[in-house]
Formats: sequence, C-alpha cells, structure tokens
Amino acid sequence: MQGRVVEVCVSANKGERKRAVELIEMVENHGIAGDAHAGPWHRQVSLLAEESIEKMRAKGLSVGPGDFAENITTRGLPLADLPVGTTMLAGKCVLRITQIGKECHTRCAIYHLAGDCVMPREGIFAEVLRGGHLRSGDRVYVLPEFRAAVITLSDRCYRNETVDESGPRLVEELKLWGAEVDGVLLPDEAALLTAKLRELVSSGKYSLILTTGGTGLSARGVTPEATLQVIDRLVPGISESIRAESMKITPHAMLSRGVAGLAGRTLVVNLPGSVKGALESFAILSGALPHALEVLSGDTLDCGRQ
Repeated sequence: MQGRVVEVCVSANKGERKRAVELIEMVENHGIAGDAHAGPWHRQVSLLAEESIEKMRAKGLSVGPGDFAENITTRGLPLADLPVGTTMLAGKCVLRITQIGKECHTRCAIYHLAGDCVMPREGIFAEVLRGGHLRSGDRVYVLPEFRAAVITLSDRCYRNETVDESGPRLVEELKLWGAEVDGVLLPDEAALLTAKLRELVSSGKYSLILTTGGTGLSARGVTPEATLQVIDRLVPGISESIRAESMKITPHAMLSRGVAGLAGRTLVVNLPGSVKGALESFAILSGALPHALEVLSGDTLDCGRQ
C-alpha cells in the first residue's frame, strides 16, 4: 500500500498551525528537527491525509496542509484505518504508528468555525525509527508484515576466525522494517547454500532472503552459482541497479557477480560481503522492496500506479 507526501510542515511553538517547508529532517527517536512537537515521546511526528482535509473543505472551510498542526500531509493512504504498530517507509525514513487520533482538551479555531475537526479522529502519530530527509512528492509505503532470512557466506566467520558484521546489520535493518528475521551463517560452500536456500523456500515462510558474501572474483565466491540453482525466474533489474548505483561509489562494484530472482514466492537477492557494501546495496534495493513484497503477498493488482 502506497501513497505520497503532499506537504511537509513545521511550527516553532505548540498550539499553532504549521507552515509548509521545502523539506524536513527527521531525527531518530526524536521527531522533526526544529518542530515544537519533537522529543523523546510517542507522538514525535503527526500525519493527516489530504482526503481528511477535503472533508473540512466540504463544510466551507478554506484549509490546507499544516492547518491542523500535522507535520506530514499524505495522499492515497487510509491513515486512520492503519493499526497502531504499523511500520511506514516515508522516503528513506522509517516510522512506526503509535497513536490514532487524540483527545482535544481545548477546542481549536477550526472546530469553532465548523463545529467539527478531523484531526482528533483521523490524524495519526508516529515515532521515528530511522531519520532522514522528506519532502513533497516523496512516496510513503505501508510495509506489510513479512518474514525474511539473512544468510552470511564466509569461511573465516564460520571458523570463528573473525566476527560476522554484515549479517547482523542486515538483520537489524529488516527488523526495523517490522520483519521477523532469521540469521544463518555458512561457509563458502555452494552445496550448503543451495540446500539451505531450498529448505527456506520450501518452508513457505519467507518472502525475502538476502545473502551477503561470496559474490566477488575469489575462487571460493560461489554464491551466485548456488543461488541460480534455486531461483525460478531472474529479476535482473535488482542486481543491475545495485551494480550501477554502487559504481557511483566505487569502481570495484563492477566486479560483483551477485544475482537476484524469485524462487516460488520468495525473493532472493545476493549482496556484497562487506558491511558497507551490504548496507549500501540494501539501501538501493529498499526503494522497490515495499512494492515487491506487496506483489509477492498478492495484496496488489495495481502494479502500474505511481
């Protein structure tokens, strides 16, 4: 489920309408930089659908984004129908809904003009799990519930000669998205990886499997070959995009042989073995991942909607 940001707004003081700005900076566990409602509490960011504002316009009020003291005005999402605990991806920011509506202790000017106000019923509040910038036009995704697995391929980590960092960091990233995640550590053995992939896929529990490691030129780097034994259909755009975007960071990205594809209803994606490379690659994937998960779950038929 996706929508878009209509406007982003802030105010320096509580109890006043917010003004539209070009972009906002969301700060993890705090809220929006420079906004009066930011702080270490559960209502760090407020959101209201433009569809809700239109209900007030129908009553004869000349109102728009920010007039209800919301930080983010959206279009295309039934915000008030989303349950508490829902995770949302707004641009690159991750939000978790903490409250639907609120009790108004004093009647605002809008209520006195129209005898009604939608914010107490249909506004929602969220905490910031991952910060970043957000502006008008950015997409907002409601992340579906899903289960994922992260498989680290490393001989040295498997022999306890060094500590696996990439796998746990990817697990943390996916948990931030609200996923239930399992981590697996294997040596660089194609047969073991193929068997594990088939086991996970055949369980029917996993929407996404990420591998990290074994995608380079080393003779022991056999992750792509093992993955190709399991997937039914390639999704070449994922691996092509990861390489193309990563090339903007380092020319070594052209040496990555990672592949991506579907095994049944499970998306399998090879990522590099370094922490930096794995996280950068996941960030590239993340732009399309919410829609991919939605399609794989069978929850959407509207693949062409922007």
